[in-house]
Amino acid sequence: MKQTYALIQMDIAFGEPQTNFRHAEELIREAVEKKAPDTILLPELWTTGYDLTRLDEIADEEANVTIAFLSRLAKELDINMIAGSVANRVEEATSNTLLVVARTGDVIKQYSKAHLFRLMDEEKYLIEGNSDGTFVLENQKSAAVICYDIRFPEWIRTHMLDDTKVLYVVAEWPKQRIDHWRALLISRAIENQCFVVACNRAGSDPNNEFGGNSMIIGPWGELLAEAGLEETILTGTIDLKEVEKIRATIPIYSDRRTDLYKLK
Repeated sequence: MKQTYALIQMDIAFGEPQTNFRHAEELIREAVEKKAPDTILLPELWTTGYDLTRLDEIADEEANVTIAFLSRLAKELDINMIAGSVANRVEEATSNTLLVVARTGDVIKQYSKAHLFRLMDEEKYLIEGNSDGTFVLENQKSAAVICYDIRFPEWIRTHMLDDTKVLYVVAEWPKQRIDHWRALLISRAIENQCFVVACNRAGSDPNNEFGGNSMIIGPWGELLAEAGLEETILTGTIDLKEVEKIRATIPIYSDRRTDLYKLK
């Protein structure tokens, strides 16, 4: 089964949701017109950027505005969307929530970032998520996580144990640690024998410069597509049958020694 992706490596206007909605729609329509993907990815916090101190003003109440926007485009354009993440306001708390929208316009998954990144003060303004990022899209078991989550291999492995073949990652990963981004994603692909489809943002905000380098990685760790630093639409196609072949060649899942693994 082959799947084609368009990764929207967009610059994000700091704290300006309406500007970002307009720009994202322009890029999504361009991707569909030129590339005809099955699935589109957006980066982390693409509606607001890291304007965390103003989340009380600019967070999306129960993600309602964002969901309506994504559902409209998914149905009109007949695409699936791993729709990045948004500042999702529920009652008195805000989470960093990833949305997966099927081509029918239905939201099939909401995943809130489990690991908050203290170097960017996330824990001061956001609450942690407490559920996993697994879902079924186009009859394929999949998983999605957000940025800092990829530094926790035990969390990623938890998502891959039920024949999950694709890991989606959305991020605002800073330029100064982009080597970590690349190394971690390639490692997650190799150790889990899965495809990794990872969308980072471009550009900068008042406090950070972001690293781009969105990637599509094969289950041997091979780079199938990689963007540079600037805003772009990265495309690529994967064949999920490759996962089955590699897992049969080196059967790491059946060779696991869970009796020896002690996680604290």
